[in-house]
Amino acid sequence: MSRKWFSILALVTTAISLLSLSSCADPQELQSITIQPGTETFGASDIPVIANAGSQVQLRALGSYLHPPVTKDITNQVTWTSNTPQMFTVNSTGLLTATGLSCGGTLVSATVTTNADGSGVSSSGALVTGYMTANVICFSSTTGSGGGSGPTISVTFLGTGLGTVSSSPLGLSCASTATLCSASFPTGTDVTLTATPFGTFGGWSGCGSVSGDTCTIENLTTNVAVVATFN
Repeated sequence: MSRKWFSILALVTTAISLLSLSSCADPQELQSITIQPGTETFGASDIPVIANAGSQVQLRALGSYLHPPVTKDITNQVTWTSNTPQMFTVNSTGLLTATGLSCGGTLVSATVTTNADGSGVSSSGALVTGYMTANVICFSSTTGSGGGSGPTISVTFLGTGLGTVSSSPLGLSCASTATLCSASFPTGTDVTLTATPFGTFGGWSGCGSVSGDTCTIENLTTNVAVVATFN
């Protein structure tokens, strides 16, 4: 073979080697993030919203990469965010928790702002975000387990703070985000309502007697409307 052909072959071999090294050096490129599960729902229409407090589900973030095409579990590498933290919180490991303070739907996101390959080579890229939807079913029943068809106690919430109200005997349990909630109790029942503020409790009105965060209604024989204020 002539010296000319040897020179051409050497150039081609060198070019192939350089292309191969360049390709191997490229960091993996994150294309998209998928959150599993894609939708999660808590509660029921006959369950007070506050009863869902503490309900949890573990989320997973799966990243789809190029160079080469591969899917990886990146749950602990993303930034987790809930756009309605009074309804759901999500920690740095993707644990989703219902607060019991609000009902409806919220978007939970998993975001990566820096791409990196398995060898640690990094490159700043566009923001890559995946989403899932978390729901709490709103309480629609106005009759609690405290009593059936007897007189009703209704609670209206005022103030800009958050909190919950529960009754003894059981029957009324709701968060201040409900605006108004009510429950029926047997005639003649002594009912105690307890406010649990997530901040400062502003007080009761409409009660038979008040002691701190508790409101007592003795010998319930007619419908009663009270007001709880959370600041």
